[in-house]
Amino acid sequence: MIWAVAFGLWITLATGLYLALSRDVLRCVVGLALLGSAINLLLLAAGRLGPERPAIIEVGQQALQEAANPLPQALVLTAIVIGFALMCFALVLVMQMVRRVGTDDALALRLAEPPATDPVKPPLSTDGGTRA
Repeated sequence: MIWAVAFGLWITLATGLYLALSRDVLRCVVGLALLGSAINLLLLAAGRLGPERPAIIEVGQQALQEAANPLPQALVLTAIVIGFALMCFALVLVMQMVRRVGTDDALALRLAEPPATDPVKPPLSTDGGTRA
């Protein structure tokens, strides 16, 4: 069982890293979501691989015996909800960016930045200091 979880963790981690390093912005968002899922799987495996009994303390006992740790499960549940909301927001931002700019190539997005003469957003200074 532990080898299957470890194999699934590494496959998810490798796939997420491969997609996150892509030039396509949509693939980057999906890759970051997969990296978050790999971390969630790691946290869940840290607290649940051994016993499968629920974390319920019976009457008269003071400590859990052979029960799953509920803290990693609560952390993973919270991380899933936050990660899903963040991924949905990022996907909406990417779709709006593609609609306005017309591309999702990360290198082509540099051409969509405002020109150096734009009064609203001046370019960064090249001397390493602050904007003038």
